Amino acid sequence: MIKRRQFIGTLTALGGSLLLSACGGGGSEDGSGNTSGATAQNASATAKSASANGTAMPPASSLIDGTGATWTLSGGSAYCNGVKAGNNYNVTLALCYNGNIYVENTSGQFYQWTGSVWEATGDPRLGTTSPDGTTMPSASSIIDKTGAVWTLVNGVIYTNGVVAGNNYNVSLVLWYGGKIYCSNTSGQFYVNADVRNVKAQWLACNDPRIPVAPAAGNFYGMNGHYDYTYTPAQLVSIMKAMGCTLYRVGCSSDPRQINAVVQIAQAFQSAGLSLLVLIDIGVYDSSGNVYSGESPAYSASYAAAQTIATALKPYGVTMYECGNELTRQNATVMNFTYAGTLAMDFNNANWPAMRGVMRGLIDGVKSVQPSAKCAINFCVADIGASDALWEGMQPDGSTGHPKVRWDITTWHNYDAYGDIFNIGSDGQGPRFDLPTYCKARYGVPFIISEWNTGPEQTEAFRANYITTQLGEFYQARKTHNIQSVMYYVLDSGNNTYGIMINNSPISAPYTAFTNFTSSHPDN
Repeated sequence: MIKRRQFIGTLTALGGSLLLSACGGGGSEDGSGNTSGATAQNASATAKSASANGTAMPPASSLIDGTGATWTLSGGSAYCNGVKAGNNYNVTLALCYNGNIYVENTSGQFYQWTGSVWEATGDPRLGTTSPDGTTMPSASSIIDKTGAVWTLVNGVIYTNGVVAGNNYNVSLVLWYGGKIYCSNTSGQFYVNADVRNVKAQWLACNDPRIPVAPAAGNFYGMNGHYDYTYTPAQLVSIMKAMGCTLYRVGCSSDPRQINAVVQIAQAFQSAGLSLLVLIDIGVYDSSGNVYSGESPAYSASYAAAQTIATALKPYGVTMYECGNELTRQNATVMNFTYAGTLAMDFNNANWPAMRGVMRGLIDGVKSVQPSAKCAINFCVADIGASDALWEGMQPDGSTGHPKVRWDITTWHNYDAYGDIFNIGSDGQGPRFDLPTYCKARYGVPFIISEWNTGPEQTEAFRANYITTQLGEFYQARKTHNIQSVMYYVLDSGNNTYGIMINNSPISAPYTAFTNFTSSHPDN
């Protein structure tokens, strides 16, 4: 939580593509205040008719899209009205289809121009993406969001005519939530972890279609800090007024922090409210260096977690989040703009230290409270990290390493990351339903332990975002195993993230939040 502003500020895009300006670029204003250059060009271009459906370049020398913009190819890149359209290269074909522009690269991957970025897709001439929930049988094939065609022949799954990894005795293939799942003749389900890679590993999971509802009572949550000037009694009063029952607060092994959280826990226990305690231990040792290996990371984290759990156990704390955004540290992620859907997005050399911290925190808590629930949190679309940890894999693909198993999956979802129910993969696509994937893969409750929009937004925007997001979360709570959604943050000291300042509500966001909680019961 302490790096929130810094982290969001650096995330200008996900995956390998950057967020880019729209086709045509911008004109410059002359002294009269009128625009010139590209603006006049676009005004003229809109009078042009779009190219016939399916027109390809080559052999055509240019294409006209549905807005009237002119597209050309030069040096393996696509240009819109003479300006290179975003980050594109190695283009062998451009195509106009239903007024939209598609390109194909030398690897055979198609991308669609959205007006600002290229998003991975399939050849539109082959057909559209299959409806969610399509199965083989009864369908003869499935088309995923990349345009790949999946077939089932004699119990073996094929993608574009090639055997899709190591699979056999398959009785069912399912397209659900943006992912390909299958079931074998024994009834065991598997998910194809990366639909862009036909050699991807099939990972064991549950049937993603089965709705799962966690225990009611902790759905509405709020983030806070141990060093607020609010007294524990004031926090209780604020939480009740907002309709929240779960409070997330960070704590290291520093006695001052532990004592502050103990006082909050005492007050919350008496009031019938719950804490999710973030054990804020990172991958760096006391000298500021990444732990030298898994063993020293494990030992240090174990001791810290044991100390914290011992202090909090008498006051009803039963949920701990073991580390904060550990997959999104300078030492652990290869590039902050990566979406995290691939294990290779993460630092192989420092992976054992991170894994050791996570394992040590979980085991340290369990040594004091065997029945406590321990969570590991992730950001953006970090299923590449979560799968690798769950399966005992390294980012380099090697296996046989210690597995990290948690009781609750927690995730951070900010506006910049995209819709968590339709979140982008590396390279801006394909998109998938992340909570459904986690429900199927890990079989434990799901908590969105931080969510908010960006710090630059107005109060009106933030209020609308709160209402919209809570509505989406609430609707999915009993199908996606969502135990809690925790707004970040109660008080940020200003109006960038907080919902209050110095014990005074920030009107529009606070009203939007409380109106929703009061009209949508947590049951």
